[in-house]
Amino acid sequence: MRMSEITLVGFDADDTLWRSQDYFDEAQLEFERIVGAYADLRDARVHERLYEVEKRNIALFGYGVKGMVLSMIEAAVDITAQKIEARDVHRIVQLGKDLLRHPVELLPGVREAVEAVAADFDVVLITKGDLFHQEAKVRQCGFADLFRRIEIVSEKDVSTYARLLEEFDLPAERFAMVGNSLRSDIAPVLELGGWGIHVPYHTTWAHENEAEVAESAPRLRRIGSAHELPAALRELAGRPG
Repeated sequence: MRMSEITLVGFDADDTLWRSQDYFDEAQLEFERIVGAYADLRDARVHERLYEVEKRNIALFGYGVKGMVLSMIEAAVDITAQKIEARDVHRIVQLGKDLLRHPVELLPGVREAVEAVAADFDVVLITKGDLFHQEAKVRQCGFADLFRRIEIVSEKDVSTYARLLEEFDLPAERFAMVGNSLRSDIAPVLELGGWGIHVPYHTTWAHENEAEVAESAPRLRRIGSAHELPAALRELAGRPG
């Protein structure tokens, strides 16, 4: 039996269905160790300067591992005043290759939660990042067949969600998005008049925290884990907008 109000549920992928940012954090620590051989990490503001380069390069490289590695190389050359050796540039490239080869590790209870939600609603997967990498992770996850449609987009903003909802031939008030990022998964959907279920992850890239959503937002629900998701969606679906 279909629920009222909400008929389509979108799922984010990275750090909502499977681990991702943990591995990026580990790669950044290794990057800092590499650069630390050439410069004082505190005086050089390595962490902040790398983020500044990454943020500036999003418009050119997009999201994902490849853009991160290119930004790391650019930042390393700058931070070390062009003294970084070729072998250490190669180490940075290897960090990216290791990330791209990392197996998918599902978060606890995710598969069961998606199966339960798919029994009551149509479900779609909406993720952003490097196309090849995201496609590989979707293939490896083991439950891609549950999704009515899989969308890998370059950005997750109001215009992207508006386009997708138009393609789905669905008004925003009948759509709910599940994800860990306020910036990419929640704020744009709420702005369009849809619903958001925020499932925070223990670590989040700074860029994804650059959004403000009021705790009292009427179409927002925050939950602690995937186990709470089916019940949260049923509650939202049965509640007037």
